[in-house]
Amino acid sequence: MTDSLFDVSDQVVLVSGGSRGIGKALARGFAERNALVVIAGREAATLKTAAEDISVGAHPVQTVVCDVAETAQIEQCVQQVINDCGHIDTLLNVAGVNIRQPANDFTDEQFDFVLDINLRGAFFMAQKVGRHLTERGSGCVINIDSLNSHSPLTNVTPYAMSKCGLNGMTQALAREWGPDGVRVNGLAPGFILTDLTQQLWSDPTMQEWGRFNTPMSRLGLPDDLVGTAVFLASPAAAFLTGQTIYVDGGLISGRNWPIPTDGGQSRE
Repeated sequence: MTDSLFDVSDQVVLVSGGSRGIGKALARGFAERNALVVIAGREAATLKTAAEDISVGAHPVQTVVCDVAETAQIEQCVQQVINDCGHIDTLLNVAGVNIRQPANDFTDEQFDFVLDINLRGAFFMAQKVGRHLTERGSGCVINIDSLNSHSPLTNVTPYAMSKCGLNGMTQALAREWGPDGVRVNGLAPGFILTDLTQQLWSDPTMQEWGRFNTPMSRLGLPDDLVGTAVFLASPAAAFLTGQTIYVDGGLISGRNWPIPTDGGQSRE
């Protein structure tokens, strides 16, 4: 028997960046639970393939082409979903990019590229959907954050900046839209193995470093995020807003200290 407390069936769920990686896994997770899922992304062919792969529930997964760096396309995307589906219940703000290099090496164009998609695009996607949700008096936005908004890594400064901004956006929008019945929360992954990070984590040294620093002693998978996302969109989270939940295997809880188990005592 399905527990209605965690029921997301028949919700209309829009997933930006839904054609691959984390977005695709979340879209599949909602489709499996009989939500009506619409995935948005830049490439029609990639979207079509993803939709065919994850149409596993009561409703076929729908697609809409949208580059979140273009505000006009965001507005068209949201309006198309409303026209086709009647309304939107949940937005999963997933679309994002990263460039890994020292801060001193970033050009204006590279900096703007990261911020335009990760922060500006996320804001305007939330804004366009949020106008609809506040008019309806219900719904939720789930922003895909990052451990970098809590504990920034080196060589990803613009990315960390964008995720810190996204964290602030989650709290600010929760304050503004709460009186209208709209909840806004964040979901922050740790080290996740996706098609886009495969090259990074295929290096044995990186794998060992990631496992060593994660209490659960493994890299995360996109499917590890599904349960939290479904919870945030479900009636179970009806009184939860303005929060960011870190699904990171315990990564931000601290750091391992590689001292011998018989490290002895020290006194000052």
